[in-house]
Amino acid sequence: MEHVTEGFIPVTGGKVWYRKTGDGPGVPLLVLHGGPGGMSNEKDPLRRLGNERPVIQYDQLGCGKSDRPTDLALWTVERSVEELGQVRKALGLDEVHILGHSWGTMLASSYLFEKPEGVRSIIFSGPALNSRTWEQDQRNYLKQFPKDMQEIVERHEREQTTEASEYQDAMFAFYKRHVCRLDPWPEDMVEEFAIMNQQIYNHMWGASEFTVTGTLQDFDATERLAEIDLPSLFTCGRFDEATPETTEYYASLMPGSEFHVFENCSHTPGTEDPEAFANKIREFLNRQEK
Repeated sequence: MEHVTEGFIPVTGGKVWYRKTGDGPGVPLLVLHGGPGGMSNEKDPLRRLGNERPVIQYDQLGCGKSDRPTDLALWTVERSVEELGQVRKALGLDEVHILGHSWGTMLASSYLFEKPEGVRSIIFSGPALNSRTWEQDQRNYLKQFPKDMQEIVERHEREQTTEASEYQDAMFAFYKRHVCRLDPWPEDMVEEFAIMNQQIYNHMWGASEFTVTGTLQDFDATERLAEIDLPSLFTCGRFDEATPETTEYYASLMPGSEFHVFENCSHTPGTEDPEAFANKIREFLNRQEK
């Protein structure tokens, strides 16, 4: 395994855990995990790039191995952007590539709108750049499931009983098609779901992927994407919650950006087809430094 260092960084509201894999000569890659409330992936195939460049993961405040304060005032896009800047500064990442996944693309775009120095490229993986579009795309997918499952989802959301086991079962059926198509799910993924900070997810997003009621409900980066003047890559899986149509549309808003679909994958191509995922990202990053 590559040289690995990990530790904690003080940020507004607490300390966040980070891990740096490898010390290759290339420009470091900073990974922003999904959620909100998710965590870094121990088996992230991007760590394989460590012999070419340092790969840095960090668990956002309230997530994974980081401190878990309960003050709801901390769960804002603005503070998450501030945290990202604090992590970069603490680790001396003067030059950096950024990859955001899912909610991490909301964070990445918000950060880039502030025109930080030294960002060499941006990768939007499974992008969620407009909350209402995301919600609509999941609703469209839901229509492809059996009627009784649709009714279970509708009823429990209406009655606000989304902790009910039949609702959770319906969610899992949806996840198996559009979040991770491996059967069974890898143990670490099951664990990540169990450890996820539901308080943050519910506060910022809502009860489920289908219904956004939290503070992110009006999030929309699309009007401003053209302001991001960086080499950019948009990726998604063929069956991704971030649908190929929507992802390609986002890419079209950034002149010169690239778009790639991982076949046979959904929202977690890094888990579903790690080799293809790592290779695509490697190829893109190396090209930016040629």
